[in-house]
Amino acid sequence: MPSIRIGFTTDFNLVREQVGIGTTLPTARLDVRGQILSDNSAGSGGVSTITRYDGFLNKEQRLADNVSIGQTSKGNLNSISGDIVIPSGKEITVSSGTPIAAGRLDSLTVTNAFDLPHGGTLEREETPEKGSTRFNQDLGQLEFYTGTEWRTAASYDGSGRGRGVFAGGNTPTVVSTIQYINISSLGNSQDFGSLTASRVFTSGCSSSTRGLYGGGLNPALVNIIEYITIASNSNSIDFGDLFSPASGRYISASCSSSTRGIWAGGYVPAAPAGYSNVIDYVTISTIGNALDFGDLIIPKMTSGFSSPTRGIFSGGYVPGSTITQNMDFITISSTGNAVLFGEMNVRRSYSASLSNSVRGIFGGGVIVTPSSVIVNTIDYVTIASTGNAISFGDMSQARRLVAGSSTQIRGVFAGGGTSVPASQVNTIDYVTIASTGNAQDFGDLTSVIQGMGACSDSHGGLGGF
Repeated sequence: MPSIRIGFTTDFNLVREQVGIGTTLPTARLDVRGQILSDNSAGSGGVSTITRYDGFLNKEQRLADNVSIGQTSKGNLNSISGDIVIPSGKEITVSSGTPIAAGRLDSLTVTNAFDLPHGGTLEREETPEKGSTRFNQDLGQLEFYTGTEWRTAASYDGSGRGRGVFAGGNTPTVVSTIQYINISSLGNSQDFGSLTASRVFTSGCSSSTRGLYGGGLNPALVNIIEYITIASNSNSIDFGDLFSPASGRYISASCSSSTRGIWAGGYVPAAPAGYSNVIDYVTISTIGNALDFGDLIIPKMTSGFSSPTRGIFSGGYVPGSTITQNMDFITISSTGNAVLFGEMNVRRSYSASLSNSVRGIFGGGVIVTPSSVIVNTIDYVTIASTGNAISFGDMSQARRLVAGSSTQIRGVFAGGGTSVPASQVNTIDYVTIASTGNAQDFGDLTSVIQGMGACSDSHGGLGGF
């Protein structure tokens, strides 16, 4: 190809020709081999408009001015070194929902939509950075990595909190006593106040500020719900009534998120075979009667715990005075019937339940077939998945009708009976929820007692909506 020197005012036209720069064998109208440099890539005199980026930029690419990636045509903008550096004070504006999969931006403006990393619980990164955020499709929630574990958006670590509050019970006299412990420390319980009336087998749930107790026996059934302010010691106040039946029920499962309290199942003498499958709920921050949520798979007398999104109910007595090994679960923020979760490690009833936002634990209880045997078994499940429970360890002693309470770190088992019909104890023992192993001594209750209702201000259900 000839080399031609052309002046500034010279007209130069090539018709049906190809021009090569850096090559004598051009394959296009303008074939440039090598790097193209421009002093002003965003204004006149340089490249003013690029509608498609495709291929690799040389080494580390530094963008010296604001860059807008518009609706036109999008390809790949990559770097051989893996780095695209935006200097301080500059920004990238994305106007069409273009996902940015990795890297760090000091400023990002998205005018339409932004696609976060997403996937199920099992698809989480193995070594995420602290602060990593994603949408968990199993939970239907945003979640973030704290540096040690994944938490759902609006959840917290319970710092500055940690009260477990126990209400009512049988000493063997039915009492109205409310007592509390600081779960994050060790020691004996202290007096909190009193329920509006003595009762046993009430079931507790809570937000981070308010605890509720519903149902019970006094000596007849009751359907009342009453509440306390967890941070202040005082007597309980009337909240409303359970949804069904009007006569009340007792030994219901209970669980909660930050906003909703749930009761499920329980014993109702007037119901077929004496058991209920009713699930009802309240909005904890208000007062009023409970509303219908749905039904358990079968009527049963059970216990429960929750993450911010799910409530899980253990096995328990079912019609025919037998015990089911099946666990049910619900999505707390919706309404509807419970769905099968899996099976308990040991088939039993009258067990205690507690959880953090990841793991749920059952402790103690009684096996009625072939005879009434009280156990010290502790087992656990991962709440976000489904499946059978796994062995965790043993309580310090076998007992039933134990109260369970927890923070995000520690679970406690309080009181209970060591024989049938009853031999109450004042034992409190604890486990570290994230590990496995046998329970250790925590302290003592104010008296020997079984069948208390329990709640806390930092349990596993908090952080949900």
